[in-house]
Amino acid sequence: MHILVTGAAGFLGSRLLRALLAGPAGVSQVSRIVAADVTSCPIDDMRVVHRTGTIGDPDFVRSIVEPGLDVVYHLAAVLSGQSEAEFETGMQVNVDATRSLLEACRRLTRAPRMVFASTIAVFGGPLPEVVPENAVLRPQSSYGTEKAIAELLVSEYSRRGFIDGVACRLPTIAIRPGRPNSALSSFVSGIIREPLAGVTSVCPVPLETPIWISSPGTVTHNLVHAARVPRAELEGERALNFPGVRVTAGQMLDSLEQLAGRSARSLVRCEPDAGVARVVGSWPGALDATRALRLGFTADHHIDDVVREYMSDMIMGDRRSD
Repeated sequence: MHILVTGAAGFLGSRLLRALLAGPAGVSQVSRIVAADVTSCPIDDMRVVHRTGTIGDPDFVRSIVEPGLDVVYHLAAVLSGQSEAEFETGMQVNVDATRSLLEACRRLTRAPRMVFASTIAVFGGPLPEVVPENAVLRPQSSYGTEKAIAELLVSEYSRRGFIDGVACRLPTIAIRPGRPNSALSSFVSGIIREPLAGVTSVCPVPLETPIWISSPGTVTHNLVHAARVPRAELEGERALNFPGVRVTAGQMLDSLEQLAGRSARSLVRCEPDAGVARVVGSWPGALDATRALRLGFTADHHIDDVVREYMSDMIMGDRRSD
């Protein structure tokens, strides 16, 4: 199995690489992974070839799409906050570079499976409580618009037989380790991660705001699975709502208090930010993931499980650093 991962050095990309290299949990026996990103991926394995460059450069894109490629994981993107602040950058990376990648794949002699990391932000406007896969795409942000355009491109290139694509509408991934990123949803991880580290954090949305989340482990597992879903079982519908857990910001803080104590909860301040609340509030609070579950994708069950997973990862990380 010959695989390309864009955005390989990022949090999700590096987790995905480890899962693919793990053997039985991967899509198949992996012979070569091209790990492409603006910085080198921190994984040392003889099967991994590191390529450093930007997918905004068509020449770089052509160089990483090698003959014999079986699977492409397209994770590289400009996130929601930066896309909103820097319109041209968002369009160049999230739309133009995706088109360059698709064009490079079109030149291959055999269509590769492309797993495209899309987002719940493709939905917006008036929405039902649970949003079906076939709901009209009315994104309310630059990021959501760019991802919606890319979804259509993945569908069209698949229809023409140039690729065998799956657009995966990822929930907000929580809880991410490390520092906050440029995503407008970054606070979703921050209001748990920072207090657990004894650091103050800010919740910029009303506590009743619903959020569709999934743990890093479940999202990684589902991305691996997306590469092996038979084409016939997709039935021509290339976009999938990924499973998640519906939770409000307030329920996340309740879970934090239950599992880590009142002192941890007290480190979170509620300071509304109208811009963040407007965009995050336009996203669906829950997706209908019935088809994904039928196709073998998995889901987290409760916010407490998500918080416990992160706390367990923290403990393991501390032990490795000793």
